[in-house]
Amino acid sequence: MTADPHDPQAEGASRPEDAARSPEEMADDIAGGVIDDLSRLPAAPADPFEATTDAAETKEALGRLRADATERGERQDATRSFWRELPILVIVALIVAVLIKTFLVQAFYIPSGSMEETLLIGDRVMVNKLSYVFGSPDRGDVIVFDNPSHEGSSESLLGALVRHVGESLGISSPDSALIKRVIATGGETIEIVDNQVLVNGVTIDEPYIGDNANMPKFGPLEVPEGYVFVMGDNRTRGGSHDSRAFGPIPEDDIIGRAFVRVWPPSRWGGL
Repeated sequence: MTADPHDPQAEGASRPEDAARSPEEMADDIAGGVIDDLSRLPAAPADPFEATTDAAETKEALGRLRADATERGERQDATRSFWRELPILVIVALIVAVLIKTFLVQAFYIPSGSMEETLLIGDRVMVNKLSYVFGSPDRGDVIVFDNPSHEGSSESLLGALVRHVGESLGISSPDSALIKRVIATGGETIEIVDNQVLVNGVTIDEPYIGDNANMPKFGPLEVPEGYVFVMGDNRTRGGSHDSRAFGPIPEDDIIGRAFVRVWPPSRWGGL
């Protein structure tokens, strides 16, 4: 079967209008159709590396997310670890405070007015417990010592722990301790005459007692070796319960020397 030369759809058939067109015009039409078909294709990226850049940014973002998640997890672990370790830290801190208070330095709360005006009620001082390990007390030292009038009492283990912690922090002071000033040491003779204190017959300078001192006659009394005679700075009648009442105290009963007033801040200063 042969193609009908008059069929316009037949392959290779020529249309009447094509006969009147030049070959150049027909080539332009073909080129225009090709360009039109190409314009319908998806546009290529302006930057040939755009796809690669997008992938790198995505990877970087994922890395940041992983880092943030890891950081949050580490913070949560640290918080949980802190709360688990807090009881241990508190116990260790209390043990250290008790050890320091027992062997080195202790904060001492002033519960009475026997040392006014040098120390007021509510003041807190630091007491050096090593002061007399290699030396002896001197006249004028402010010392803390075992109260010779104190009668011991039994207490529970918990009560003793609470008391030690309170004393270590300077919240309270032991009932078994007093704070006074050394007036005479072993071998010296003390006497009070005409409202003045004499040591070995010589009036001593006491600027810390103020102008309201009222001291009854006392002595003379020789202080035994290894003992000290102590008095409070509050020398009003009955202002201080000291060695005038309970006698000289053994140096072995001295807890330490008060060397600085730390509370309140407005009264900070050495002693």
